[in-house]
Amino acid sequence: MKLKSLVVALITLALVTSGFISRAEAKPFRVAVILPSAINDTEWSQSLYEAFLSIQNEMGKENFQFVYSENMWSVSDATAAIRDYASEGYDLVIGHGGQYGTCLIEVAPSFPKLSFAWGTINDTLTDQGIKNVFAYDARAEQGGYVNGVIAARLSRSKILGMVNPMEISDCKAYVDGFTAGAKSIDPKIKVKPVWTGSYSDVALASETAQALIKDGADVLSGTSQMCVGAIGVARDKGVLWFGARVDPSRLAPDNVICSMVYDWTVAFKPMIKAIQGGTRGGKIFELTLANKGITMVLNQQAVDRVLVGNTVSAIIDGKIKVE
Repeated sequence: MKLKSLVVALITLALVTSGFISRAEAKPFRVAVILPSAINDTEWSQSLYEAFLSIQNEMGKENFQFVYSENMWSVSDATAAIRDYASEGYDLVIGHGGQYGTCLIEVAPSFPKLSFAWGTINDTLTDQGIKNVFAYDARAEQGGYVNGVIAARLSRSKILGMVNPMEISDCKAYVDGFTAGAKSIDPKIKVKPVWTGSYSDVALASETAQALIKDGADVLSGTSQMCVGAIGVARDKGVLWFGARVDPSRLAPDNVICSMVYDWTVAFKPMIKAIQGGTRGGKIFELTLANKGITMVLNQQAVDRVLVGNTVSAIIDGKIKVE
């Protein structure tokens, strides 16, 4: 019996160390998330919310708990929420957006025993003397390239329109990759990215999509939460849409061709393990095609699946370099 007990204890210790199971008496790992939009935005915030649901299903609710504040467009409100969550002792507090960097600069130093994170960004704020902040990023240019290749093949007008918020972060990376992919098929193809200046203005996204279609675009794509408006226009006008971050095909099943989908668990599983192992911050976690943090979801039979597979493989192998 003593030997059996020892074996059980060793197995339990190994599982605890792995970070994905804990002793019954151990406290659950607790995460608090600040989201700029709603958890059902069919885009940025939803992708992270679903990732934490997946981690919770894997670890069990007794071992992993998370809470969130959604529609936190105001940075000052987000700062207050981050401070409140930190005061409550959450193991990891996340500002899901590059706009929340100033929040972490203000709050994180006051809670050196807790961990914080923000993305998509590759700055852990160590140059400012902060040691308890992680960063996470997505190589959106990779998925954007694949979408651009398919879009160029399917476009008849050879005009591709893009509805985007601001020329920063993974939004810019996606546009750059999409453009490079499209031009690898047809150097003369026209890619028209529009930067609206807003992440949330659904009406503005709709207007932008209508203007791009009027200018001849028969394929649209874009990033940010506002794109639900643009997808609605694509559906109504019979224009093709390429998704980013999540698969929005439920909004327009006949129009959404392919989507670059983020799996944030690829970044946050190792981040949680690092925290449980005693690391408070200073590391950057990336989503890529290679680590399957980025995957391509194909929705229509019109897609050349061999071309998609070959393009993905070439990016992973380094034969196609997407900068």
